[in-house]
Amino acid sequence: MRAPLTKLARPSGALAMVAVDQREALRGMFAPHQSAPVTDSQLTQFKVDVARELSPYASALLVDQEFGIDAIIDQKALKGNCGLIAAADLLVGPPGGAATDTAVDPDVDPIRMRDINSVGLKFLVLWRNDESPDVRAKLVAEFNKLCQVSGLPSIIEIIVKPPTDSSRSFDREEELIIAAREAATWKPDLYKAEVPFHGEGDQSLITRNAERISEAIGSPWVVLSNGVKQPFFNDAVKACAIGGASGFLAGRAVWADIVGAPDIPKALREVSIPRLEKLAETVDKYAKPWGSW
Repeated sequence: MRAPLTKLARPSGALAMVAVDQREALRGMFAPHQSAPVTDSQLTQFKVDVARELSPYASALLVDQEFGIDAIIDQKALKGNCGLIAAADLLVGPPGGAATDTAVDPDVDPIRMRDINSVGLKFLVLWRNDESPDVRAKLVAEFNKLCQVSGLPSIIEIIVKPPTDSSRSFDREEELIIAAREAATWKPDLYKAEVPFHGEGDQSLITRNAERISEAIGSPWVVLSNGVKQPFFNDAVKACAIGGASGFLAGRAVWADIVGAPDIPKALREVSIPRLEKLAETVDKYAKPWGSW
């Protein structure tokens, strides 16, 4: 029996969670701000800073084993009631670049994650309409075993990608719905989806497609911020919440533009905390509490 989502949520039942599990993509974000190579320890320090400054305002923090979890635990950087979500995905891709594929990370020990008081395990699926659903299902089944042995909730994220065959059509908005329908068969405890229309344009259309995602997944879901320009994210979260989303699990919209700041903790306090507080107010007011599903 897997634990409920109580430890990931605010008292309202809404989810206001911060992601800092980016790996090589984060290295790529730091690179333009410096002439020297971006070191592993620099990535780790950033994650510790994010945990220390933002955890009092977040209901949960998503972190990776490779660069973040141990240092955050060792330095007691998580504050308040913020739960730790462990990323169980191995991200395959070029140094300093975005992931091109994923696998279950063999270095993530689900029992240890439970024993250090993690509140969930997360797995990313890169979804393409011309790739095999059976292959995806097998990958997710491997991840679900980690959740079953640890009793931790499963959080499955889908990022929809254009087809490998560039001659095939790509309708991102429809494929967000199709992907959610497929994800429903995997029975995640929490689903993490992209924002319809990248959060831009007519908000009622964003809400309508969020309603379609709600119908397709049939269980609690949240939005991520990748692909949404920062100024649009709060309104996008509101539109999706009205459409049934239970909140957000977001990184870039919260902290991306302070990467490379001369004093990162100060920038997190001055820029990211007010954003997070506003987002939390939005989901408290508009999101569907996870327990209402």
